[in-house]
Amino acid sequence: MPEQLNQRIEHCYQQAEAFFKRSFSRPVVSFKLRGQKAGVAHLTENLLRFNPQLYQANHADFLKQTVAHEVAHLVAHQLFGPRIQAHGEEWQLIMRGVYELPPHRCHSYAVERRSTTRYVYSCACPDRDFPFSAQRHTLVRKGRRYYCRSCKATLKYSGEQRKE
Repeated sequence: MPEQLNQRIEHCYQQAEAFFKRSFSRPVVSFKLRGQKAGVAHLTENLLRFNPQLYQANHADFLKQTVAHEVAHLVAHQLFGPRIQAHGEEWQLIMRGVYELPPHRCHSYAVERRSTTRYVYSCACPDRDFPFSAQRHTLVRKGRRYYCRSCKATLKYSGEQRKE
């Protein structure tokens, strides 16, 4: 776990404690998040998860904005309870009032998409194919059927795979 990340988390908590004049329990922090999300706050587990690739590629903004964003979720949960909206007015109050940051719901970091395999299905229609995900392809192999909306024929696996 990068030391700067832990220091920023602690600083965010200290800012919230000074602002609200109360203490907050510290979360467990994990650096095991992949995919498109920069960070995730698990409210009931008091857990923060961060994406190491996005942290490395967007270091300064990640520390400033993403860490505060996720800590604000946990602080809002501890202050206002479980019935508030994730990016509602309570969370926005913390982002603006405590951290003096814009309450952006999403990051704008460049995310590399992994290539995925598509399984190509076809019907009786000319020049028409249907790329299925691995999950949908497995469902077909277990007996699920899909139909073409135009010709109403059952879609059949062509044997072709495509990388996207």
